Formats: sequence, C-alpha cells, structure tokens
Amino acid sequence: MPVKTEKIAQASRCLKALAHPTRLSILCLLKEGEHNVQQIETAIGTTQSNISTHLGVLRDKEILITRKEANQVFYRVRDPRMFELLVILQEIYCKD
Repeated sequence: MPVKTEKIAQASRCLKALAHPTRLSILCLLKEGEHNVQQIETAIGTTQSNISTHLGVLRDKEILITRKEANQVFYRVRDPRMFELLVILQEIYCKD
C-alpha cells in the first residue's frame, strides 16, 4: 500500500513541532487537562512570552486547540492520540 505524501508531510510537521523541550513539557502538562497560559507558565517555569511562542507553534501545526472564557484562553490537545506518542517517548527516554 503506497504511503500518502500528505500524511507523511503531516507527520513530519507534527514531529518538528514536538522537537523542543518546552513544547514537549507543555504537551505533558496538557495530559492533565486544559490549561491557560498563566497555569502553563507557572508549571513549566518560563516566561509568558516564551510559552506563548511555543503555544503558537503547536496551534499552527494543529496540535492544540483553544477555548476562550472571559479574558482567558485555555489550551488542550486536539487529538488525544497524541498522548499515546508521548507515552511511547516516555517509555523510551524516561525509564530509570
């Protein structure tokens, strides 16, 4: 069965988006549920500007979706199967 070029391109964009420690940290945090920028900033321990940049990358690659409530924007993972990929990465790289 031939591999569809668009699917390969989509997978490549996803992997590129994951190829940064801050973005991986954000996704690991979002396994717990949706969070706003301030919650993500506090949990990860970096600046709001840095978090916003990385959230933008994840949104642009269609990994995250948002929900607005009053003046806050909440982020969550678009496809929960993304967490399956994170589990595999953790099994490979985070074992003691």
